[in-house]
Amino acid sequence: MKCNVGGIDRGVRIVLGLALVALAFFGDQPWAYLGAIPLVTGLAGFCLLYSIFGVSSVCCKGKSCDKK
Repeated sequence: MKCNVGGIDRGVRIVLGLALVALAFFGDQPWAYLGAIPLVTGLAGFCLLYSIFGVSSVCCKGKSCDKK
């Protein structure tokens, strides 16, 4: 799996995802559970929609998501 979510993009996704999930828990907004999607894609560094449309926000395109 190749990373297609870059550093700034990952940070924004993680912060936004955490905020929405917190809103779901504390604000009683059931739609806010959708925040799990940007949270997971930010943590994984891979976005399925990016790969479908051929988009990448990573500077070096050959980077692998496998952490060693």
